[in-house]
Amino acid sequence: MKKLLPIIIIATLFASGCSSTRTVEQQVAASNDPLESVNRSLWTFNWEYLDKYLLRPVSIAYVEHVPDFARKGLLNAAENLEEPSNAVNNLLQGKVVGSATSLGRFVLNSTVGLLGTIDVASSLGLEPEQEEFGETLAVWGAGTGYYLMAPGMGPTDVRSATGDIVDTAYFPLADLNIYVSVFRTAIKAMEARGNLVQQEQLLNDSLDSYSLIKDIYFQNLQNKVNDGVIEPSAEELSEDDELEDLLEDF
Repeated sequence: MKKLLPIIIIATLFASGCSSTRTVEQQVAASNDPLESVNRSLWTFNWEYLDKYLLRPVSIAYVEHVPDFARKGLLNAAENLEEPSNAVNNLLQGKVVGSATSLGRFVLNSTVGLLGTIDVASSLGLEPEQEEFGETLAVWGAGTGYYLMAPGMGPTDVRSATGDIVDTAYFPLADLNIYVSVFRTAIKAMEARGNLVQQEQLLNDSLDSYSLIKDIYFQNLQNKVNDGVIEPSAEELSEDDELEDLLEDF
């Protein structure tokens, strides 16, 4: 369910009445859902059963009972393991500075930052430069492919799913044993789901939560590929100002 995290920001925009310009790429991608009947069944399983009876209660218990400093440290460590992948993808996209920043973050946080539990790099001005291989493929011109609802993982697409596999092939993620990998994934999933609690009523009140999630997913995917840069049409520039500010913050 980690890919449901974007709902925290973007679903709030739906509630406040903000509207965004859907690019042609977004429209084509969102309509590329030939497996909709299967995807809808998997969404029902994810949201009505897996989330309701497992992920939500476990995540709430984690957020409420684990001290903030411990949660922050665990999340920092989990995300620090992705820095080498960020470095490679930045480089593949021609972002040399971003690649060097990611490598610097990994070295600093893995050593001075006590195995990544303390984000020393950010305090020194080296902010995260997160890039995934799915985004790299998009920069290279690859389309999203079919929209997919993965059991237990939430919305994705062929391009992003392929990118996720490639991203775990780098050191140190490729060298983690199964227990550490599962623990790392669980930490990120519980943090993501815990942050979603305040917005979940929007999904419950939606007439078609499946379509809402799909729209949100592709809007966020386009935002990530564009590095937060939104290019609305001329007539919609003024009404999209607030949307742009919030997405850039995200």
